[in-house]
Amino acid sequence: MPYPDKLLAEDEDIVRHLHPHWLTLFWPVVRLLLIVGAASFGTAMIPAGRQQGILRMLVLAVALVLLLTLVVVPLLRWRTTHYVVTTHRLLFREGILTRRGRDVGLSRITDVSFRQTLWERIVRSGTLTIESAGDSGATVLRQIPDSDGVQQLLNVMIEEDADRRAQESVSHHEEYYGGRTAPQHYL
Repeated sequence: MPYPDKLLAEDEDIVRHLHPHWLTLFWPVVRLLLIVGAASFGTAMIPAGRQQGILRMLVLAVALVLLLTLVVVPLLRWRTTHYVVTTHRLLFREGILTRRGRDVGLSRITDVSFRQTLWERIVRSGTLTIESAGDSGATVLRQIPDSDGVQQLLNVMIEEDADRRAQESVSHHEEYYGGRTAPQHYL
């Protein structure tokens, strides 16, 4: 079962599954091109001689370490960061080796706001701040694609969740009392 389907309850559906904005991969790609170019140039500039093989291996080893730390890790970080809006909650997961996550029920969300710089408005990205009832404080999600659209979606989902819960409460009440009116001291 693919992620995040394995985290869902029976009556829960995914509404939107996001990763950080694709521009978070811009600098790792630039670094990839620079490192490959510099390593190619560096190995080509090593003069012929007894040490040429060792020096080329040294340049390639340095390039490999730089590629792992400056390109592969940010790419994996982007790929393993998930923002999932479902019909019941907001799920947030991140981490490559060590995972961190948070689930916030839609019924517990008290406020959703977004912030965008001029550049973020141009590229349709931004920061979402989600306030929820409880002691854990606000959840800040950065580099969200279409942050204003996601904020509006969350507000709609919160309303739909409240309506669903109210409908379930009425259904449960009718089921419990068999269509009869509850005694006055219960109302």
